[in-house]
Amino acid sequence: MAGSAFNYVTYIRTTPEQLWSALTTSEFMKKFWLGVQFETDWKVGSAWQMRYSDGTVTDTGEILEFDPPRRLVLKWHNEFRPELKAEGFSRCVMELEPVGEAVKLTLTHSMPIEGSKFIGAVSGGWPQILSNLKSLLETGEVVLPPNR
Repeated sequence: MAGSAFNYVTYIRTTPEQLWSALTTSEFMKKFWLGVQFETDWKVGSAWQMRYSDGTVTDTGEILEFDPPRRLVLKWHNEFRPELKAEGFSRCVMELEPVGEAVKLTLTHSMPIEGSKFIGAVSGGWPQILSNLKSLLETGEVVLPPNR
């Protein structure tokens, strides 16, 4: 299948359970997600949304897979930028694998559109978010402050 994808791999000195909790606890996510709040009940088939503290919804979607502490798959739709929203739904897969005293986090965000502007946008955002996550879990502090 042709399309666009962004792949990112990082190793975080933590446990799979701690990383899973960080990725799926809305209060913790606010600390590293650059000022965006994630809201859902974390069940397969459930809707989710991300929004800024002023209420602006940035992204929405559905939880497709929820397999703690190994795999999370989200159907993803941008709501914030019209040119990205027009591209439709993407798919975000997060896979956790223990490696010694660390966890390998593999993120793949894909869309069935060649040259997707949305994938271009997330390829800049994901490294910032995941750097914050890694730093927060390993040192207790984020690298980058919230955008808003």
